[in-house]
Amino acid sequence: MFERDADPAHRDAMTDAEVYARLKAPSSIVVKFGSIKLIGEYPYDGSAKPGCGSRMVARTHRGTEITEMLTTTCPNSGCSKSISRHEMLEYVDNSGGKDYPFHTNGRILRVATVEDMNAWSAMRDRFMDTELQAVRAEAKSMGFTMKIVEVEPVLGGEHVTVHYLSEERVDFRELVPALARRFGARVEMHQIGARDEARLTADYEKCGQHCCCKNFLKVLMPVSMKSAKTQKASLDPLKISGRCGRLMCCLRYEDQTYDELKKRLPKNKSRVGTSEGPGTVIDSKILVQLVLVRLDHNGVDIAVPVEELLPEDACPQPAAQPDPFRGMRREDVARRAGGAGRTADNRAPKD
Repeated sequence: MFERDADPAHRDAMTDAEVYARLKAPSSIVVKFGSIKLIGEYPYDGSAKPGCGSRMVARTHRGTEITEMLTTTCPNSGCSKSISRHEMLEYVDNSGGKDYPFHTNGRILRVATVEDMNAWSAMRDRFMDTELQAVRAEAKSMGFTMKIVEVEPVLGGEHVTVHYLSEERVDFRELVPALARRFGARVEMHQIGARDEARLTADYEKCGQHCCCKNFLKVLMPVSMKSAKTQKASLDPLKISGRCGRLMCCLRYEDQTYDELKKRLPKNKSRVGTSEGPGTVIDSKILVQLVLVRLDHNGVDIAVPVEELLPEDACPQPAAQPDPFRGMRREDVARRAGGAGRTADNRAPKD
């Protein structure tokens, strides 16, 4: 039995139904939920065997809501995409640590039914249109100048999150009770920045992919112009700014690699040696690890791999080249050197 199961040909011959039948129901599931894609790991005691991407109804710290299954963290499910809890916590730690929106206080209730999805779709449409306009009108009537970006409910209706954009601190002592009476739910006012607004409302970026902040980034780290300069990217703000108007998050992705590679390269104007003689560094290419060196003896620029550079005093000295203009008259020097950019004034023999 074991040998047969271990045989790749046998595994490939198994139908999807047979593979599914052999899986066990998971005991813990990782899901994402909410407009800003919070992550939660919750226990599950149902008999159904959901797969990645399945819609689940879960009791989270906010209430009862629709979630999307990402993976499982139990070793006994038999799912090839299952990860260990250690791997999950390591990912959270590497992706933001304590700032990462990871929750464990909750439970998976069931696989979402058609009725659940229809109810959620109707509720979401109402809050994206009618209720959003109502909240904006209520805030305006109370004199608030903040921008209401989104009003987000949960499936159970017991919690409503109002995402707003404001550069100043806002006193909600009048607004929150009014909204709570309207929705019959607990209201949370969530202040966001320009990058969070893009996470809620944007779709695709210049690269053709979903915005990173909307797709997978949970902790938005600061991005500086230094990253663009180090990577020698365009410094045109229109080309390196994202949907939020700030520098694109992806400029940070290769920062560490660029910094490590840059440390291996000599600085501009430093003296180095090559197989063709000593020279001065005039430029370098970080990714390909090439150094552009201007040779002392002939002024020629050559590209040298960084691992082939030598100390200036350890490189071979070029042989002295005879001067082809030595002993010639000034007029002959000017005539023969004109095409090469050399002049009679600087190449004529001295009297």
